[in-house]
Amino acid sequence: MAHSQSPPASSGKPHFQLFESDAVDWLRGIADDSVDLIITDPPYESLEKHRAIGTTTRLKNSKASSNQWFEIFPNSRFEELFDELYRVLKCDRHFYLFCDAETMFVAKPIAEAAGFKFWKPIIWDKVAIGMGYHYRARYEFVLFFEKGKRKLNDLGIPDILTAKRVYRGYPTEKPVEVSEILTAQSTQPGELVIDPFMGSGSAGVAALNLGRNFGGNDKCDEAIEVSQKKLLEVGEVSDRLIQPNSLGLDNVQLGLGEVVV
Repeated sequence: MAHSQSPPASSGKPHFQLFESDAVDWLRGIADDSVDLIITDPPYESLEKHRAIGTTTRLKNSKASSNQWFEIFPNSRFEELFDELYRVLKCDRHFYLFCDAETMFVAKPIAEAAGFKFWKPIIWDKVAIGMGYHYRARYEFVLFFEKGKRKLNDLGIPDILTAKRVYRGYPTEKPVEVSEILTAQSTQPGELVIDPFMGSGSAGVAALNLGRNFGGNDKCDEAIEVSQKKLLEVGEVSDRLIQPNSLGLDNVQLGLGEVVV
């Protein structure tokens, strides 16, 4: 399904472009060394474990909203995902991966094998506790990776970021404030931030708020609709933001304002 948006009159706002596709397929259509920052939060395999043992009641629908739960991205696909993330990211740039404690131990060595340097886990303090039985979760990890070497913009920022979790939002929605800190630390105005698992679009809103451009992808219709509405409030649609891979874009079309399955 393609979602079209009429080209807006230019107002000097930062630009964004959205796609609806499998994350790895989408990345394969992006040119080498063309992205300045990656912030993303895949639907991890560990979600299925928590559903199976009853530590979350969110099975087919989020109990906190009407949103459909998404399909999980299996651990077995991390190798191809990280290979593509490394390829599209420019040298001397950063990559941030939201994850839980279980997934961290799986993802870290695979990302390192793809070429990323792992710096440390950043802690996102959600302020309010979540669901569960044993020491209910109040935090989440953001794994901090680097390709090449790039200095953070503010060396005074701590490795614990405090922002209250989003209540009754899109499933696993992240607060914009967290992504704003990461974006401000690792980019300059006008650079390109991407999120292959866009969800509610919080990373995109953060990027546009700070004058960065954004390329987002998700395989869920509802995620595209939710994100596009938010992003149009702070940015403009572009048809030239994502540089296509010279090998072709069999699964992605780059029409203005289009979101393509």
